[in-house]
Amino acid sequence: MWVKICGNTSFEDAEHAIHSGADAVGFVFAAESKRCVTVEQVADITAHLPPTAEKVGVFVEQSAAEIADIVLAAGLTGVQMHIPNLETAADYAARLREKLGDRRQPLRLVQVLHFRAAALDDFAESVAQLGRNHAIDAVLIDSRIGDAVGGTGIAYDWLAARKSLLRAAPHPRLIVAGGLTPDNVRQAIQTLAPWGVDVASGVETVAGKKDPLKVESFISSARQAGAEVRKTASVAGA
Repeated sequence: MWVKICGNTSFEDAEHAIHSGADAVGFVFAAESKRCVTVEQVADITAHLPPTAEKVGVFVEQSAAEIADIVLAAGLTGVQMHIPNLETAADYAARLREKLGDRRQPLRLVQVLHFRAAALDDFAESVAQLGRNHAIDAVLIDSRIGDAVGGTGIAYDWLAARKSLLRAAPHPRLIVAGGLTPDNVRQAIQTLAPWGVDVASGVETVAGKKDPLKVESFISSARQAGAEVRKTASVAGA
């Protein structure tokens, strides 16, 4: 179970997340976010994190050239894109692969897809479309409230999403986000059996400041639930 703690604004929070077992830490470069950070801030943080830790930048409709420049300057190893048009997302992914493909550490590219209960067929087709795009490593399924494209703290209907995802083929790696907390991440994993989970507000004291105990509890619960799902799947397939 891949685990990302997102919306970090300090070295202390990012370091604690990694030392607590997170695979990745996220940094938001969207100006409208309460968790927005600068390239200089993130560069100072990533320079002191373990080389094996994934450092993911979250971008909302910045240009591919701007994203590539930030990846290099901030020492990032991954990109999470909020691009509503999936054709544009595919173009961005291809261009980022071209610009950043010669780096020593591979670049992880994640496209965000917002779940809409009122358009399940469209959602399933969008998941399948992204699954056919080999330039994109994973799809992060998030909730959307008004103009907020992430960090809402609101969960979507996991059961409805599961039914829709069962109709989506091919199936990319799925990352669940949106309203996750240490208390409900187990249920989310058991329902959707994702490849990974992503949390920001669910482990915070205030926006941009993490609660160390909540971070530890979230990671532990996600790991346990992931192991349980794998064990169940293994028994069912035996």
